Amino acid sequence: MKKFSQLMAVLTVACAFALPAARANNAPAVEKKAQPSSVEQQAARTTADHSKFKELQKDFKDGPEVTRACLSCHTEAGKQVMKTKHWTWEWRNPENNQLLGKKHVINNFCTATASNEAFCSACHIGYGMRDKNFDFTNQENIDCLACHDTTGDYKKLPGLAGHPAYKQMEFPPKSGKLVPAVDLQEVAQSVGATSRATCGACHFLGGGGDAVKHGDLDTSMRNPKRYLDVHMDVNGLNFSCGTCHATKGHNIPGSRYTPTGRDDVAQHIRGKVDTSNPTTCQSCHGLKPHKEDSILTTKLNEHTDKLACQTCHIPQYARGGKPTKMVWDWSTAGKLKDGKPFKIMDSAGHEAYSTIKGNFVYESDVVPEYQWINGKVKYTLLGDPVNTNGVTEINHYYGSAEDGLSRIWPVKVFRGKQPYDLETKSLLVPHTAVGYGEKDDTAFWQNFKWDAALKAGAEASGQPFGGKFDFVATTMTWPITHMVAPKEDALTCTQCHSKSGRLQGVKGIYMPGRDANQWLDLIGWLATLGTLIGVIGHGALRIYMARKAG
Repeated sequence: MKKFSQLMAVLTVACAFALPAARANNAPAVEKKAQPSSVEQQAARTTADHSKFKELQKDFKDGPEVTRACLSCHTEAGKQVMKTKHWTWEWRNPENNQLLGKKHVINNFCTATASNEAFCSACHIGYGMRDKNFDFTNQENIDCLACHDTTGDYKKLPGLAGHPAYKQMEFPPKSGKLVPAVDLQEVAQSVGATSRATCGACHFLGGGGDAVKHGDLDTSMRNPKRYLDVHMDVNGLNFSCGTCHATKGHNIPGSRYTPTGRDDVAQHIRGKVDTSNPTTCQSCHGLKPHKEDSILTTKLNEHTDKLACQTCHIPQYARGGKPTKMVWDWSTAGKLKDGKPFKIMDSAGHEAYSTIKGNFVYESDVVPEYQWINGKVKYTLLGDPVNTNGVTEINHYYGSAEDGLSRIWPVKVFRGKQPYDLETKSLLVPHTAVGYGEKDDTAFWQNFKWDAALKAGAEASGQPFGGKFDFVATTMTWPITHMVAPKEDALTCTQCHSKSGRLQGVKGIYMPGRDANQWLDLIGWLATLGTLIGVIGHGALRIYMARKAG
């Protein structure tokens, strides 16, 4: 009896696929037109040739001088930028009053920015952030080029406090690799709209390397093909990040601090003033994204009440050839071989151990974990107690089947082990990195001394440190929303509707094929048996009547 629900699910899917499959086979081939290159698209969008601007026809000595030139025309841009999270690295969550942003949160990757600003500010849209005394009120500290470069030659290097290389330099230090000086005049004269490359210069490389942090964002997304992302396909729609993250006054929507767990707003109408989130799937595709021309597509539209679109349409992440980091164990960092730091590579050529960071695990084509998300998030911040007898959630996404605000989302759950204070029972920030060419005996990446690094990090972050520490297991959750696969690669019904399906751990819903109900199964089997008896009886009666008439 318990297999009845599975049987009916399979029969329903088989019948539903028949009509659309037949139509698809008879559909005429559509010739695909070549899409314009990014350079051609940029030329078509802009109304100004910046190479002709007198203000930009000079040899700039540094980034702030370029910014002064930019602001002489774009008079309101600085005021706009200075109100954004990308600039302030700070945002207060009105739901729970938590003060978030890169200045305040702690993660289980590189942990936190406090005491490490000169290194971390390579991913800040500003110049000169060496420590917590950075002047966030000075518009000339804004880096316009980080987001608006179109040459691909503008790179901010870790350790330079947000500056690019103004002269040729060896990077990383003692590597023998030379980085050429940036031509600020050329870059300034070539500015344009943001692109996958400019956004990705930070977001593809977050957490200390390519594909490390997000799982669905890495350098394979600079020029992806259709199989990797149907929206960003360079030969197709060729979306930039800003196509969905539609900016107003330099404020970019779409944030893991305030995600939209469930969007029940109809398609976003261009020009209509509303407060809906333009980055949701529903803002373009609506609440019934599938054309209802069969039982299957009608049923799929009913699924959108419980499932985020990403759950079916992103079957795996880290599938562009760039493995993502899944585990980071800081507790093993600091080991030396013959008195020197060393690395161990895994069979695929990726770091499995590094003296400066500890042990790692990388994975490719990762099947997400799944959970209810309603958009409310709480972070474990500095000073908050950790779970010393289990796992501490760095961020907790709320949601349930009953609240009417949630959908089931795919997520990457990153697992780490990081230091905490044995007295305060709260997480600690290690001082790891310094400015380029600087020496610091308290920096862990120079002397590998946890005591000194944790003391310096605690002082910089304003936290007490009793001198005794240990390491605690942590998790951090990342909703998956990029690398949208073609519809033919979306999940099939049985990948969820089965005992060991993808949603086997999701509670609060009844799923045919996964779940069983004794009375429902009994009724179903009785109905099936009754139907079978009726068919046989009807056939026998017709045979009897035919013979009697003959």
